[in-house]
Amino acid sequence: MFRSNQSNIKVLVATHKKYEMPQNNIYLPIHVGKEGKEELGFIGDNTGENISKKNKNYCELTALFWAWKNLECGIIGLSHYRRYFSSNKKIEQDLNMLSTTEKFNLILEENQIMDFVKNDNDIILPKKRNYYIETVWSHYKHAHNIKDLIYTKEIISEFYPEYLDSFNKVMSQRKLYLFNMFVIKKSAFDNYCNWLFDILEKLESRINIENYSPYQARVYGFISERLFNIWIFQHNFNITELDIVTIEKENKISKYINFLKRKISIKRQEVF
Repeated sequence: MFRSNQSNIKVLVATHKKYEMPQNNIYLPIHVGKEGKEELGFIGDNTGENISKKNKNYCELTALFWAWKNLECGIIGLSHYRRYFSSNKKIEQDLNMLSTTEKFNLILEENQIMDFVKNDNDIILPKKRNYYIETVWSHYKHAHNIKDLIYTKEIISEFYPEYLDSFNKVMSQRKLYLFNMFVIKKSAFDNYCNWLFDILEKLESRINIENYSPYQARVYGFISERLFNIWIFQHNFNITELDIVTIEKENKISKYINFLKRKISIKRQEVF
C-alpha cells in the first residue's frame, strides 16, 4: 500500500513518457502502461494490484485503478503530464505566450484545494466541452463505435437500473466533462471506481475489439468519460469548474481539422 506521508492530498499525473513535473508534493507522477516499458523514474501503474497491461484500451484508467487499490489519502485527483487544473476559474492569459515555468505557476495548489473542501465543494472538474450541434449520444456515434455505448446502456439497465435515468439525460445533453480529470474525497472516489470498473469488466465480455484501430481500441477510456458524467449527474454533487492549463502549445486549428477527419473516417472504419 502506497501511503501519502507528505500530504493528505494526492493528484496523480498520468504520463507515458519522461516529462517535466510539478514540484508541489501533492502531485504524484505515475507511469501509465508501465508493464514491459522502459523505466521513467516515476512510480508505475504495474505495482501492487493493477491492470497496467490494459493501458492501450483503458488509457489513464490504469492509473485510477492503481490509486483505488494501492493509494491511501484523504483527497485524490487526476491530471495529465501536459494538462492540469488552473489555480483560477478563468485564465486570462494566452497560454501559448507563456513559458513552461510560467504555466506551472498557474496550476492548482494544495491550499486552494483545501479552501474548496472547506467551502463544501464535493468535486473539482474541468469546464465542460460544448458540442453545440450534437448531443453526447450523437457525438459518440459519429466519433466512435456506437454499439459499445449501446452495450453500456444495457449493462446499466441490467445491473444499475437506478442510473438509467441519469444515463439518458446525460446522453441527451450537448455538454460533457472530458479528460477524466477531477479532485474529490478518496471515499467518494473509491465508490466511483467500484461502480466504474464493474461496468467496464462486464463491457469487456460483450464487445470484440480485435479489429479496432489503435485509436478506437481506447474504447474503455472513451466510455469511461461518459460514465463519469453519468455518475456525477446521479449524485448531484456541488461542483467547482476550473480552466485547464495546457503545458504544451495548442494548435486549435489542427485539433479541429483532426476532429473533422475522425468524424468522416469513422463511417469507413466502423466495425459491426
